[in-house]
Amino acid sequence: MKIALFANTDWYLYNFRLSTALRLRSLGAEVVVVSPPGDFGARFAEHGIRWLTLPMNRSSLNPLREALVLQALTRLLASEKPDLLHNFTAKCAVYGALAARMARVPATVNAVAGMGYVFASDSMKAQALRPIVTGLMRQSLSHGNSRVILQNPEDAEMFAALRLAPRYKVRLIRSSGVDTALFSPTGDEADASQPLRVLLAARLLWEKGIREFAEAAALLRQQGRRIEFLLAGTPDPGNPGSVPQAEVEHWQQQGVLKWLGHVDRMPELLRTVDVMALPSYYREGVPKSLIEGASSGLALVTTDLPGCREVVSEHGVDGLHVEPRSAESLASALARLDDDRQLLRRLGSQARSRALQHFDHRGVIQETIDVYNELLVTPLPEDPTGSLADSMGMRTSFAAAGAVPSRLPSDVSMD
Repeated sequence: MKIALFANTDWYLYNFRLSTALRLRSLGAEVVVVSPPGDFGARFAEHGIRWLTLPMNRSSLNPLREALVLQALTRLLASEKPDLLHNFTAKCAVYGALAARMARVPATVNAVAGMGYVFASDSMKAQALRPIVTGLMRQSLSHGNSRVILQNPEDAEMFAALRLAPRYKVRLIRSSGVDTALFSPTGDEADASQPLRVLLAARLLWEKGIREFAEAAALLRQQGRRIEFLLAGTPDPGNPGSVPQAEVEHWQQQGVLKWLGHVDRMPELLRTVDVMALPSYYREGVPKSLIEGASSGLALVTTDLPGCREVVSEHGVDGLHVEPRSAESLASALARLDDDRQLLRRLGSQARSRALQHFDHRGVIQETIDVYNELLVTPLPEDPTGSLADSMGMRTSFAAAGAVPSRLPSDVSMD
């Protein structure tokens, strides 16, 4: 059996889906990963996984270029003949679904983690593209032997309202999962005499709350507080909301924050900080940085918006909610944690418990395999240790969430 995983960056596949690929291979499947060229793809060879490249520009709107990409993807699938194709992000879901149909791939899974720029932005460009993207998704995602995986109930409701895919084909899997053994607390008591260390780790997009993070840092600095602000991540030129690198460097030169750029060893970094902040007003799926911070036992500060509220479910219990687009609200929440280290520890402990219960990657992988097995003629074998997802109570279809009865027991980036 062969399974192909297709995404718009090799970075995404390596950082978010390598554990899935390795699990599939341990069950006897041949796994092929497909993406545009990048710096991470070659690393798959170290794990015995083939990486194939596609001449795709994720921000392109050129009709001829996009037609050639679709043609190349169709040829690749016809040559590889996978039993199932799993597409990640909206653009790859559309292209992968169309190419799979033309190449006669027997089964397709389309994962859309958040509705992204086209559905989140109020810019004229996003509004102009929205009906086009909506039409493409309607034509591609509802066809044939397929399923759609979403990460939060709000996105599932939007899919239903826009008729992007039939309800019975939608499954909810809350996040891409986190290795809770790798991302774990230090076990040491934080020294209250040391400055509070706050991290924002994300693609550097304005909608992730990057400006508000920098402004909150400046406000607290003016108040004379010793709080260290760390920013991890790089600009995303394929997205119209990308923060210019010069702006980030300017903040660092002013001493407002420390910019770390891309961080390979994230578990080690998280063991040196106290708070994971993500004041996002982006249309998130379930943010990876929040579940990694939760698993590491950090206090979480984020907005009460789709995706983010899947991780911080109750203000003051498993994290703090702040107002979107408000540096003042973010600064106030961080000042509260700076003053109340007992609250800081309690929120971190609750976040860790929630990560263990809901976001462990083993359960997420099993949920994904369960979706595959709905479509495959010959299902993948059972986990010999039993279905961790079922034992953790994690598996949820859109129907099981209460929507309908289930019939089963750059210019523009669309990511």
